[in-house]
Amino acid sequence: MDTSPRDRPAGPADLTAGELIMLGRQLTRIGTEAMRGQGGSQAPAGQGMVAADVFAHPATSVGEIADRTGLRQGYVSETVARLRERGVVETSTDPADGRRTLVRLAPGHPAAVARAAATGITQALARALGDPDPGTLAQITATLTALARSLQPAEPGPVPRALTRSPDGQDREGPGAREKENP
Repeated sequence: MDTSPRDRPAGPADLTAGELIMLGRQLTRIGTEAMRGQGGSQAPAGQGMVAADVFAHPATSVGEIADRTGLRQGYVSETVARLRERGVVETSTDPADGRRTLVRLAPGHPAAVARAAATGITQALARALGDPDPGTLAQITATLTALARSLQPAEPGPVPRALTRSPDGQDREGPGAREKENP
């Protein structure tokens, strides 16, 4: 007899890979709603992630953005091209390596990106949870904050090697495995 994840009692290893993926998507929607509620962009969440990464790491390459965000490099290339068309980012050839394209925010956009990315999530999270009591909301927010800080790389740069290996220890697509793409 199948039961929905909400009907099962919580256990220490209860979350499945599928549920984790769905959780990530739900959290992305909540974050996007929070940003839009503060006058953030109406662009898809992936575009916001790319723009926020470029804000945090000026003059960065498409491959580096993909490594830090976990987005596919091809998607990042397409997103950079769209953002460039909209005047959000500028691109230039890397003087040290003419094959690489460097991406930076266009003048005027850094402040807007910083404001949107710094928006708190409490109100959007409360709406998504059906307005829980303040103690429950505070506990969930603290748990999400701790999780986010635990999963963030300590240093800017490629995703840690441990996150690019499959459970059997084989390398998956990750830092160094991506072909360089120019948008």
